[in-house]
Amino acid sequence: MVKYAVRRVSMTKLITNIADLAAVKESLHLALGVFDGLHIGHQQVISTAVEAADKEGGLSGVLTFEPHPIRILAPELAPRRILASLNHKRELLNDLGVDFMIVVDFTKEFADVEAEDFLSSLVAACHDLRTISIGEDWKFGKKRRGDILMLQHMGKEEGITIDSSKAVMLNGERVSSTRIRQAIRDGNMAAAEAMLGRSYTVLGEVIKGRQLGRQLGFPTANLKVFNEQLPIDGVWCVSVTLANGDTINGVGNLGMRPTVEGEQAKRMLEVHLLDFDAEIYGMTMEVEFLDYIRSEQKFSSVDALSSQIQLDVIHSREFHASQH
Repeated sequence: MVKYAVRRVSMTKLITNIADLAAVKESLHLALGVFDGLHIGHQQVISTAVEAADKEGGLSGVLTFEPHPIRILAPELAPRRILASLNHKRELLNDLGVDFMIVVDFTKEFADVEAEDFLSSLVAACHDLRTISIGEDWKFGKKRRGDILMLQHMGKEEGITIDSSKAVMLNGERVSSTRIRQAIRDGNMAAAEAMLGRSYTVLGEVIKGRQLGRQLGFPTANLKVFNEQLPIDGVWCVSVTLANGDTINGVGNLGMRPTVEGEQAKRMLEVHLLDFDAEIYGMTMEVEFLDYIRSEQKFSSVDALSSQIQLDVIHSREFHASQH
């Protein structure tokens, strides 16, 4: 399994059209899949491609699909995202040592492409495709007719090595994005971390809010949340990593802010950064949920809310101090 490394200086290259692979003259070793959470099972598939590139020479790539196919085929069943954005996925793939991320636009038209035609277009686009790595039960193409047997047959004809990875088990159960979402919903961040192989984080851009926190003496950096799978609402001890690599401890509130917002309030993640006072609007911020402090509640007054936030800050400082 690939270990998460220190972020490389050169970022994983982004390709948004399979045909553009023709410009890559080196040998290619590709992992194929949705990889919606990049959990330890996904990492096992990806590591095969990365290790093949290291061993045989050439470049490693991950070919993935956006949006999640279920969002097109059965939108009412679509799960919440574990990774907030393609950029988040790209950064994690970069940490795994992947050279390219190829993103296929999954549309209704693409869903009707026969599995054989998809494979033919992929092989034709690549100058020298050496390895395809997949999970053993991955299906692709119209009505999911494509499978490992089809790939193996094609591999023999084209001289391409086909590697399939078995499911990764943890505590007697298969690691899956569904299990991870449930752990996050339950606030069981330790279980989510064990399956992800990394801390669960939310990545987004800092937006300007109503600056209510500043009026209370606790300025916050606000992240607008969309369709991410988030933990239970409430107040959390968090750790924040900024785009420049700085890591700052903080107190995060996830929820509707009932004391200061009305019925039209939207769910938001706001973080008070400890011992930090700088303008970061527009910057990317990655938030790690570490310890649950309390549930979100409506206070009788703004003063009562301010007093509670002071206690939350003390709790967070004590928690972070205990981790050293």
